[in-house]
Amino acid sequence: MSDKTSRHLRENSPQRTGAVATQRADSDAAHRIRAVFADAGCTGWLHARRCDDSADEITVRGTERVVTASVYKLPLVLAFCRAVDEGRIDPAARLTVDPAECTTGPTGLAALHDPVTLSRRDLATSMMTVSDNAAADVLLGELGIGALHALLDELGLTATRIVGGTADLHRALIRDTDTHSTAEAFAALADLDEAWSVSAYDPAFTSATTPEETTRLLRAVWAGAVLSPGQTAFVQSVMRKQVWPHRIAAAFPHRGVAVAGKTGTIGTIRNEAAVVEFPGEHPVAVAVFTRAARAEPVLPAVDAAIAEAARIAVTALRRPLPEPEFWPPLR
Repeated sequence: MSDKTSRHLRENSPQRTGAVATQRADSDAAHRIRAVFADAGCTGWLHARRCDDSADEITVRGTERVVTASVYKLPLVLAFCRAVDEGRIDPAARLTVDPAECTTGPTGLAALHDPVTLSRRDLATSMMTVSDNAAADVLLGELGIGALHALLDELGLTATRIVGGTADLHRALIRDTDTHSTAEAFAALADLDEAWSVSAYDPAFTSATTPEETTRLLRAVWAGAVLSPGQTAFVQSVMRKQVWPHRIAAAFPHRGVAVAGKTGTIGTIRNEAAVVEFPGEHPVAVAVFTRAARAEPVLPAVDAAIAEAARIAVTALRRPLPEPEFWPPLR
């Protein structure tokens, strides 16, 4: 066989042509995602991968560091569950929290009027399902920031760093905006006549990660490589119960499709990381981080862009699970 013929066969083998087609599809998906962000008037970062052993991915600036906002609660819940696995925390142990002494927030414990007694496991549930700032800071206070750093280091997530909880973030906002309360700080951020450059928007000074490390973490969790089977199931369950339907979940309103996610929002920052689960298919992890030009409390166009970007990426990566092998019974 001539060298020319041999080269032709290699270049046109099913494996090679399939790989080239996949690369072209991934490139097309990334191009479409960039257009979605541009149309919404925001800067966007995205990474998506299947929860399998493949190297297939969709990435748009996926290795750049981005602000986590409340997506930091994902490594926090994992650190909590690791402490449960190691016997350092009793998840059923109860404690009483006074809303008057809590970190402020629109949901969860901070929205209540009277002291409430609940288990630490329910604190974690509230933190993940309704992004409860107060519950998160209570758990972080019990675990210590070092527990998160140790877990991230163990998993090799070197670009992900959590510098504090929501109360710490609020104090930084008050300082940066030269205001006297969290409410005044957020009102200042939302003032379209002012151009604010605050540490909460800079991944060099606040809690930060990369989209790629976020999906790597989600894939490891879904593979059962981070926690015990029981705690893995707990994390998956509370993420599937997240109540916010306006970002990634809006892209997959189909019966039988589960979206296990965690949002993050502060000022111009709107994010979500999730695992999308279609029946009979490999789950797909996707992380979308955005920064808008405005800090308005509601920006439907950016939320819709997060959904559409996730839909494009997940659709490009969907693959069926392998068919189970059935062996004939021995006679």
